[in-house]
Amino acid sequence: MPVGGNAGAGAASGAGASGMSTGGSGGVNAGGSGGCSPGEGCGGSVAGSGGAGPGSGGTMPSGQGGRNEAGAGIAGGTSNEPRVHYVGRVDTSVGGEARFAWSGTGAVVRFEGTAASVELEGGQEYTVVVDGAVQSKLQAVDGVNPLASGLGVGSHTIELYRRTEAAEGESTILGFDFGAGGKLLAPPPVTRRLEFIGDSITCGYGNEGASAACDFTPQTENHYLSYAAITARDLQAELSTVAWSGKGVVCNYGDDASSCTDPLPSYYDRILPSRADSVWDFARFQPDAVVINLGTNDLSTSTDPAESTFEDAYKALLKRVRNAYPSAHILCTNGPMLGGADLANARRYIQDAVTDLGDPNISVFELATQDGSDGFGCNSHPSLERHRKMATVVTAAIRSALDW
Repeated sequence: MPVGGNAGAGAASGAGASGMSTGGSGGVNAGGSGGCSPGEGCGGSVAGSGGAGPGSGGTMPSGQGGRNEAGAGIAGGTSNEPRVHYVGRVDTSVGGEARFAWSGTGAVVRFEGTAASVELEGGQEYTVVVDGAVQSKLQAVDGVNPLASGLGVGSHTIELYRRTEAAEGESTILGFDFGAGGKLLAPPPVTRRLEFIGDSITCGYGNEGASAACDFTPQTENHYLSYAAITARDLQAELSTVAWSGKGVVCNYGDDASSCTDPLPSYYDRILPSRADSVWDFARFQPDAVVINLGTNDLSTSTDPAESTFEDAYKALLKRVRNAYPSAHILCTNGPMLGGADLANARRYIQDAVTDLGDPNISVFELATQDGSDGFGCNSHPSLERHRKMATVVTAAIRSALDW
């Protein structure tokens, strides 16, 4: 049975973790089995947008993202209306379509039925979680993609998260189908929300790569297993991720003349980052805490921005985040790829910027430099094990800041 309805301009949080699921988070979904495997048939249909609810039987599902109701970014908001819950910054302004690109964005549906499928456009790779169990990676095709079949009678929850980052292009959800007699259910309330702002590290770049020697491919990036998504699941919080590989605060990775053009803050206000007119409504998602992990690309090449230039730009970003989220605690860090003088400078610049603003709800914490003991992902990016260790540190910092 088709279920339509749009949610306006976008849904809430970015992929990554929801307070529930086990398994890592990060750019890309982990494999794994359990529930029913994608690739089997499904049916019945739900189109459009709305805020699809996670969790089955009233419990929060595992997986990332905590499940904000689309259009209502207030923590603790509830709704008894059946809907698709979109995770992350999602554009639902075009009838029957949900378009997105940021890492970890996707949807959560709670339904009654024995099978499910989703109609997608834009390719990409996804993590699928069925009733809390991570499935095999979904390599999406344009058209109908089976998500689960042979489910028992009763309510079920399916979570769908984009593993790949915005640089790989946009994705579109055209609808869900739950088979004959299937019925979409209402989402549970969300009580905790997090936002992570970062670069390739936060995207989960290369975290599934075999070694530092491999080059990036979409197949080695798994945001679902990134430190950001793992942290959100550990804290049972919904996650919105705004991250893009190679981006910095002032300058991006590289030493060419254009490297200081369009750093990450240039994209911060966007739903679809490649479109300047795709403007996000920050009222839709008000996080309890925001983690900023930027600066690695600014200081990783031969010509670094001047101290004053970096600090002024960092303070400007902090002011934008504070203006968007008046009540959020903002936590600033850098790592784990820098070392030596570059790391020392990054930490000092960030601390100086935070101190200058004098905001009691902005703090700084440190991530240790990777030493190779956990191996490396592609192009010397953090490995899956390093992401897990980073998540432990970030989780502790957020718990301390928010008394969670």
